[in-house]
Amino acid sequence: MSTPEPVAAGYAEALAELETILAELERTDVDVDVLAAQVTRAAELIGFCRDRIGNAKLQIEQVVAELGPDD
Repeated sequence: MSTPEPVAAGYAEALAELETILAELERTDVDVDVLAAQVTRAAELIGFCRDRIGNAKLQIEQVVAELGPDD
């Protein structure tokens, strides 16, 4: 059983792709046939970014907790 491919190589790459999709969606000549695919991809990227932010937050909280109180 193979591991599924990640949505993006990293947060910065996902964010850059989201910005590209947003710029395409803001155009007045958006191809309706491509619109659904772009929105689906954007949703995947947003979920990926949220997961990355959540994981980073947990890691930061763990590091701060390990530092202990500032006596």
